[in-house]
Amino acid sequence: MNQAVPQTSTAKIPVLIVVTAASFLTPFMGSAVNLAIPAIGQEFNGNALLLSWVVTSYILASAALLLPLGRLADIVGRKKIFIWGVALFTLAALFCGFAWSIAALITFRVVQGIGSAMIFSTAMAILTSAFPPQERGKVLGINVATVYTGLSLGPVLGGFLNHHLGWASIFFFNVPIGIAILLFATLKLKEEWAGAQGEKFDFPGAGLYIIGLLAFMYGMSSIATQQIAGYLLVLGVILLALFIRHEQQVSQPILQVSLFSQNITFVFSNLAALINYSATFAVGFLLSLHLQVVMGYDSQIAGLILLSQPVVMAALSPFAGRLSDRVEPRLVASWGMGLTTLGLLLFAFLSKATPLWLIIANLMLLGTGFALFSSPNSNAVMSSVEKKYYGVASSTLGTMRLTGQAASMAVVTLIIALYAGNVALTPEAADMLIKSAKTAFTVGGLTCFAGIFASLARGNVKRP
Repeated sequence: MNQAVPQTSTAKIPVLIVVTAASFLTPFMGSAVNLAIPAIGQEFNGNALLLSWVVTSYILASAALLLPLGRLADIVGRKKIFIWGVALFTLAALFCGFAWSIAALITFRVVQGIGSAMIFSTAMAILTSAFPPQERGKVLGINVATVYTGLSLGPVLGGFLNHHLGWASIFFFNVPIGIAILLFATLKLKEEWAGAQGEKFDFPGAGLYIIGLLAFMYGMSSIATQQIAGYLLVLGVILLALFIRHEQQVSQPILQVSLFSQNITFVFSNLAALINYSATFAVGFLLSLHLQVVMGYDSQIAGLILLSQPVVMAALSPFAGRLSDRVEPRLVASWGMGLTTLGLLLFAFLSKATPLWLIIANLMLLGTGFALFSSPNSNAVMSSVEKKYYGVASSTLGTMRLTGQAASMAVVTLIIALYAGNVALTPEAADMLIKSAKTAFTVGGLTCFAGIFASLARGNVKRP
């Protein structure tokens, strides 16, 4: 079946429920795992650099596969790839809970990242396919609010579960939710969306892209700790350049390069997303270490403190999405980027003496900035392309998000390596972790400041 016909409002409700529920899982896992990092380090005797790979490995796998899987979903059906993604994500969560070493945990996190790529390469495309343009900002805002609800509950439930039942319980918590989503999607999603049905999948292009992006991001993440990383970084750049050249020469590419050469809104909206996530993703990781290692809070209390940021995100995202249906998305998103810049630069002054109320207030400021940026930016991306490119557009935006997250963790890993090396997460490491955090927040703030100009440069979205 080709692109599905417009659905009635009743038929669209199951689509919204399934997609938003699945969109809850991955951010919940990410924010909850951050609270468990010190406990995982104690059980497996891991240092700060190795533990960062519990987060980074998941992001690398997701980023490398998002774009190829988005194109595959456009061909074989977005619902099909989405359901398989939920199943793989849930199974990997089960195995993560049973991990017997940090190497095994990182391996299962890679598998979980593949499942996440299958979910996120299709989720936004399914929503955009099922809802008309005049409702798009609203439903994308609801979806973003659900993502932030996952981020909100992650620190609270993650901290609680880790404190009382151990870090593995965080992964087990996801299993019944994943099974419920899987059953509901199988029974309730009647339509299939395949905007490019019958076209060929570009396997050579997919190979160049996956290997090139993995080499580039792994090299960037490890350049401070491994000699081979520099060579991998160069190899990644070469393979990605070959990928772009290859895509320009094939009739049915994975990535329509013309979207970047001819669509200013698409280009700068994706660039703004890349910059935003590069600047902000490591905030949760850094503050989790600061609250537990430097300030001495347990994971449960640290989770409650970190809750202040995503609660504001969840509350404001639907409003920001609706606002972007009426006001040009670039204006709303640019204000969000500006507030985020301010919050990051304020955290650059973090120290042992920083009062807790100031940390919470600044987290709320960051939450406001994130909410005003995210759903309007997503609306701008999806509104700038034709229906047949929804999967590719959704995957491209997801790739920018995950590549930005990987870059954020790579920068933090590099900074920690320079200031602290292979230091264990003990109170004795507090001064080195503070120096690392202050440098990382400064870099993030300056990066986000540059993103304001990318956001403003996208131009206006053409509306019917």
